[in-house]
Amino acid sequence: MAAVILKENGGRSFKAGGLWIYDNEIDRVEGSFENGDILDLADHNGHVLGRGFYNSFSKIRMRVMTRRADQPLDEAFLRMRLQNAWDYRKKTVDTSSCRVVFGEADYLPGLVIDKYEDVLVVQSLALGIDRMKMTILRLLKEILAGDGIQVRGIYERSDAKVRTLEGMERIKGFLSEPFDTKIRITENGVKYWVDVENGQKTGFFLDQKYNRKAIWPMCRGARVLDCFTHTGSFALNAGLAGAADVWGVDASDLAVRQAEENAALNGLSDRVHFSVADVLELLPELEREGRKFDVIILDPPAFTKSSNSVKNAARGYRDINLRAMKLVEDGGYLATCSCSHFMTQELFAATIGQAAQSAHRRLRQVEFRTQSPDHPILWNADESYYLKFFIFRVEREA
Repeated sequence: MAAVILKENGGRSFKAGGLWIYDNEIDRVEGSFENGDILDLADHNGHVLGRGFYNSFSKIRMRVMTRRADQPLDEAFLRMRLQNAWDYRKKTVDTSSCRVVFGEADYLPGLVIDKYEDVLVVQSLALGIDRMKMTILRLLKEILAGDGIQVRGIYERSDAKVRTLEGMERIKGFLSEPFDTKIRITENGVKYWVDVENGQKTGFFLDQKYNRKAIWPMCRGARVLDCFTHTGSFALNAGLAGAADVWGVDASDLAVRQAEENAALNGLSDRVHFSVADVLELLPELEREGRKFDVIILDPPAFTKSSNSVKNAARGYRDINLRAMKLVEDGGYLATCSCSHFMTQELFAATIGQAAQSAHRRLRQVEFRTQSPDHPILWNADESYYLKFFIFRVEREA
């Protein structure tokens, strides 16, 4: 078998617990192979450290699947990984709709599989795992069937830009017999239509499941502004929690139309309303008008997807949080988050603190949360930790 040989000081993040080997950590590759093949990983002395798949097109040259040098990466191995992933979800989350496989955090690098009731949506982002995709899906269907779950259909959403960095085409489409791609799910008692064909990523943001539930106590009887509402998930949770009035805002006309459908599905159209608007332009306009809200939710898309733009992202987060704090009633609540891996917890907290100082507000932290447990954080694999979610009581300075 071909082998990747590390430089003398190569593989530091891997040795600390990560799964990635970068191009600049490799001394040489011995033996013949094709991109996507399984190779051994060895240190500069030839000691085998694990096995994984290799791709010379990618800056992440190798993604390790096991640290056992004698582990065959066969069907039995894949079944074991999938069974472990499913057993973990059954212990930690509501599995009616959940992320069943979360890439590196489930030791299946480059692979995401979401379950929406009886439909699976798969996103394959690395060449090696892409070769195993159909076998993995067959095995997962068998595992779910063992718990009485019959998968009705499978849809692929491997249309992310990152696939081009692997030398792969962006694709989407059915991996089963065609079915209606508009799926009805229920989460926290809230009903949603999920469009797995045209929605963002795999169709719905499952990672905020329990963060959405966390806002319920603050929303009873409140006037709520939900910024970057997407298909209305936080707004609908606020409405179902008993908010007096909820206004959800998003720049996407399609998302807002879907949010309105979801409001109707839950019988909330009288109290939960949506508008198409650019939040970055809307917040200063509301400030000039003297508008106030009891609860404001900020759930923006990632302001940075690389380490090079972190400073600009921090300015963006600081600005929207500053403006939101000025719009919150004295003693009201702000739920704010960042979904960027590069925006660390420490930097995000410091940025919010700067915004509070500039807005002349004091913050009482109600709680800090991260992504739902079906998106597990693998320690020392920093890429698996991305979502930071704060809830604050906002008060004027005494």
